[in-house]
Amino acid sequence: MTLWFKQSLKSKLSLLILVAVITPLLATGVVSYRIASNLTEKIEKESGMNTLRQVSEKLDFLMSDVDTMSVFIIGQKDIQSYLDRDREDYALYSQNVAFLMNLASSKPYISNITITSAKGFPALSNTTVLHSGLPALQQSYAEEHSMDEKWWTPPYENQTTDDGVAEVFSLVRPIRDLSKFKRIGELSISVDIPEVRRMLQDAGWNASGHIWLVDDEGRTVASPSANTGSTGQTLPDIDFLKDNEGVATVSEDGESNTLLYYTLPTLGWKLVGVIPTQIYTAQNKYVLTLTAYAIGLAAVFAGALVLYFITWVTRPLSKITKKLKDLNPDEPITRIEVKTSDEIGMLLHSYNKLSDRIQRLKTQLQENEAKKKEADIQALQAQINPHFLYNTLSSIHWTALMNKDKPTAEMVGALSDFLRFSLNEGKEMCAVQQEVAHAQNYIRIMSKRFPDKFDSAFFIDPELHDKTMLKLLLQPLIENSIMHGLQKLKGQGCLFVYGELRGDHIAFAVEDTGTGIEANKLRKLRRHLNAPDEAAEDTVRSGRSGYGLRSVHRRLQLHYGSSAGLSIDSEPGIRTRISFEIPILEERA
Repeated sequence: MTLWFKQSLKSKLSLLILVAVITPLLATGVVSYRIASNLTEKIEKESGMNTLRQVSEKLDFLMSDVDTMSVFIIGQKDIQSYLDRDREDYALYSQNVAFLMNLASSKPYISNITITSAKGFPALSNTTVLHSGLPALQQSYAEEHSMDEKWWTPPYENQTTDDGVAEVFSLVRPIRDLSKFKRIGELSISVDIPEVRRMLQDAGWNASGHIWLVDDEGRTVASPSANTGSTGQTLPDIDFLKDNEGVATVSEDGESNTLLYYTLPTLGWKLVGVIPTQIYTAQNKYVLTLTAYAIGLAAVFAGALVLYFITWVTRPLSKITKKLKDLNPDEPITRIEVKTSDEIGMLLHSYNKLSDRIQRLKTQLQENEAKKKEADIQALQAQINPHFLYNTLSSIHWTALMNKDKPTAEMVGALSDFLRFSLNEGKEMCAVQQEVAHAQNYIRIMSKRFPDKFDSAFFIDPELHDKTMLKLLLQPLIENSIMHGLQKLKGQGCLFVYGELRGDHIAFAVEDTGTGIEANKLRKLRRHLNAPDEAAEDTVRSGRSGYGLRSVHRRLQLHYGSSAGLSIDSEPGIRTRISFEIPILEERA
């Protein structure tokens, strides 16, 4: 596939144009589908929110009716008289119970109405309450709701002779004397949760979704099905439902769902509905199928047209390609006759100009090759001088040995090795063993110049011998120690060269027991090493000793980075130590 694409211009143009045509078609289809999907989702959300508003109106009416009923009950003279008497009145008790039974029977959503006396009289109720979860609930919410205020309870269970065990939530409010406003009792009107559940079922919410009535603390009060959510259970992840109404996206069992919520004006409780996202996609299957068919047909038609036009356009280029394949590179390139003035004709005209240019370049290349051979001969001749120098030094070395002048022979031999390594055929890198040998040759030469002036010792880790490093780093440091530290010493000094392996780095140090460096001069020397402008010579301590300290410092930074420069420590009159650290190179130069 890759070879076919590279060899054929027709295939490239066909593929690129097909991509250029089909990509907008696909993008149009995707955008159309997204618009349809978003529109369906918007309609579904608006429909769901309208449903929540309708259910909210019914529930709000129910709550308002219960609140109005509570005010009506509190204002009854017989109720006030029964609660405000000094002793029990069974006639009023029976009359009030009958009143409550008639009132509760007219409201199917009323489970029971209970009035308790502050004086301990028998409680008034439309039914016999065998067990009620209200007292325990009041005790647990004593800090949040005072007995002197009206409040709606969370769900709890009541057991009565009429309904058995029933799930309810209640409006609880104090009863006060109408003339003295002192508290004489308490009224609780319990709403039957199954009746509220039937109201939610009649709302016509989507069968795949869920709807809940939750209180202000997020506890489930009612749902269309008892299996959907347990009464009193706190729904997870609804703390963000802080506005009066809104839409959010939640995840349930790994699937994305749309959550709608609406706040009841009377209580502040919320109706929460969940619509699975798969409902939207299911409704968009028809649009998706239609869009796919339309894009597929358009893509096939566009592909056929592209292939036809590409073939028509590239046919002249194919003919030219076949003709150019028969050309012999060793023979002069023949010109091609130009018959048209379009892009193909301009291409042929440029080809003819290019063939003339190629012919001239071939002639020029032949001339350059001749000049290069001449330059190689001159370079070979230039190498005669170093070889002549090595041969001459070798002759002097052997003459000294023949004359039994061993010191002269050693000095000449060391000088020959020193010069040979310094030239090193122009190479920048060398083995650590070669660098150490070069430094030792230099010390042999200097010990002959300054006899009995210093002793030297090398401490090099044997594991470093085959490692690769930048050449001519140790010799300038040794020269600096001899010329500026040991030579000025009145007695005999010592010179030490250290080399050790530190992880993936090599550490070198040159230390002498010479005159040392004063603190002021040491600061100037360190500033001089890191000066931004290039210096022609080291003016502090290096003098004119070849590379000099600054030269070595700059070479280290250029080859190994800014952290590989020289480090200088000195104690005046005691010692001077110059060190550096370089990374280990994997390949030898």
